[in-house]
Amino acid sequence: MAPRRSRDADKQTKSDPQIAPEPTARTAGAPLADDEADVDLLEEEGVGTIAVETDKDGERLDAALARLLPDLSRSRLKALIKDGDVTLDGAAVTDPSRKTRVGERVTVLLPPPVDADPEPEAIPLTILYEDEHLIVIDKPAGLVVHPAAGNWTGTLVNALLHHCADSLSGIGGVRRPGIVHRLDKETSGVMVVAKTDVAHQGLAAQFADHGRTGDLERAYLALVWGAPEPFRGTIDAPLGRSNSDRTKMAVTKSGKEAITHYEVTERFPEGSGREAVASLVECRLETGRTHQIRVHMAEIGHPLIGDPVYGRGFRTKANRLPPDLGEAVRAFPRQALHAFLIAFAHPVNGEILRFESPLPQDMRELISNFHSC
Repeated sequence: MAPRRSRDADKQTKSDPQIAPEPTARTAGAPLADDEADVDLLEEEGVGTIAVETDKDGERLDAALARLLPDLSRSRLKALIKDGDVTLDGAAVTDPSRKTRVGERVTVLLPPPVDADPEPEAIPLTILYEDEHLIVIDKPAGLVVHPAAGNWTGTLVNALLHHCADSLSGIGGVRRPGIVHRLDKETSGVMVVAKTDVAHQGLAAQFADHGRTGDLERAYLALVWGAPEPFRGTIDAPLGRSNSDRTKMAVTKSGKEAITHYEVTERFPEGSGREAVASLVECRLETGRTHQIRVHMAEIGHPLIGDPVYGRGFRTKANRLPPDLGEAVRAFPRQALHAFLIAFAHPVNGEILRFESPLPQDMRELISNFHSC
């Protein structure tokens, strides 16, 4: 099958994704590299500064920056503007309502936090397993993994510091203690965190290997538009930063190798007599690139439902659905992606541990709505 091309950026350097049928599902998993548009995905001009270019006329400056820099809240951006920490084409501006013009270069100075060390916070955790060396949690959508610009508090790290006290591994640094892999803020599912340095080293080695030679296994469930063909296959398409939008990733010839194995597990409506409106897809990663599943599925023409970055036009698609279903899709607040499985060798005793997380309620309800279409 000739894969459908994304309308995303980098057309002049894009590499067509190679999609090959797979006779059997792979069991190798891989870490999903920081599946969030963190500040390190933006164009940085120096320590604590971010530069972007406006792309609309007549938009409020604070609103434009909130759209272009999704990791920073609009309230924080408004405060930065009022404090004189934002410049337009080199000139300071202090009015958040100032209207933008296409092509203006906006530079945001991010003052260092008063206290860079995260504080323990009593945030509830769903714990699937815990021993003296590691802890496995079921992360809800909406929870940021570690402190970063725009999210210095209320993160998983803050919750872990409260739960584990001083027992977290320090290898990840003060803002990422014990963190060996990450999930996007709006991606739900199972994660493992190291509590000791020996566990951190052992787990990090397994994630670095991506399960190619070891026991690491990670799998995700994604609700996507349409139904990929073939129903089981491999997407082999290198990923790098988008040339036109530095907050996004894109398929590009100059990118890093990225391989996703997928299998359609359910289509809506069921049966072969009607065109699929959506489908539930299991994805396993042979590499761990930023936004890999989201970009790869969008690249073959089946973006994740609810994805605000790579699912362009999904609200238009929702308008074509039956009223109740369309309303449910438009109201879905995030990309429909859930890390449902993780398996690994215990870094100390070698025991193979396997944990599964059921689909969260929001995805179950959305699937139920699709069953009715």
